[in-house]
Amino acid sequence: MSSPTAANPPPQVKARKALGLRRIWQAKALYIMLLPGVIYYIIFKYFPMYGVIIAFKDFSILDGILKSPWADPWNKHFLTFFESPYFYQLLRNTILISVYKLIFGIFPPIIMALLLNECRVRWFKSLVQTLTYMPHFLSWVIIYGILIALLSQSSGLINHWIKELGGEAIPFMTSTTYFRSILVGSEIWQNLGWGAIIYLAAMSGIDPTLYEAARVDGASRLRMIWHVTLPGIRSVIIMLFILNLGYILDAGFGQVYVLYNLQVYPVADIIDTWVFRTGLLQLNFSLAAAVGLFKSGIGLVLVLISNKIARRWGEGIW
Repeated sequence: MSSPTAANPPPQVKARKALGLRRIWQAKALYIMLLPGVIYYIIFKYFPMYGVIIAFKDFSILDGILKSPWADPWNKHFLTFFESPYFYQLLRNTILISVYKLIFGIFPPIIMALLLNECRVRWFKSLVQTLTYMPHFLSWVIIYGILIALLSQSSGLINHWIKELGGEAIPFMTSTTYFRSILVGSEIWQNLGWGAIIYLAAMSGIDPTLYEAARVDGASRLRMIWHVTLPGIRSVIIMLFILNLGYILDAGFGQVYVLYNLQVYPVADIIDTWVFRTGLLQLNFSLAAAVGLFKSGIGLVLVLISNKIARRWGEGIW
């Protein structure tokens, strides 16, 4: 009697393969629906990864990626970034702005979602939800115009009130004291309602019998929020925190580039804005790729570490 081999697997393996193929065929409609997303990621996410090699080359547009000479030494462009006199300032600004956004930006959407979830007046709930997520669709150019109308030293509405009360106008947009607060505050305002949608969706999946049991036990609304609602969305909170931690070195290029100016460079100039000026505007694409690879590596390490910590409470992404 011949023993099972790769060419002649045992009957149990054949049965499992047949069952797997049959299940795939039964769910063929779902796989067809999944296909456009898979194709998108292959074309626009995975295929361009081969271009990362320009971080290790002296890239020339005329020569192309493959024909451009290799950098000597191989980490030449990484050293250019690390040895820049602005490196520590850029890293500090990027991390501080990102951490501020991460810490102060995680709670407002949760609070908003809890308030909307507790609201029993349907038309008011819909109105507030619509008004709060509309700013998400505004570009930073439009938001910059709104901030100028409110915070301009010469004609801003808030400074007008300050002067009416006998105070002196404050240069909010050009002050190193206030600029980071403006960045964080405008980011929270823009994404408040949009972030609340995710938590509202998670709350809708909580078993209603848990609320009924808590109500029978005499729990107040605050007690039900603390012991039922928040534990029910804990996994979503941790997941979003881990994902956002991976973007710790992306402090929001579009926002900073639109809002910052020469007066606030010491506190607002981040890695991405420096790369834009030094790398892209000067056609130094190898330097831009090297910095991008450095950021991606740091983000990957942070996500892996935070996910490993979260798994101790059974809330990891994988």
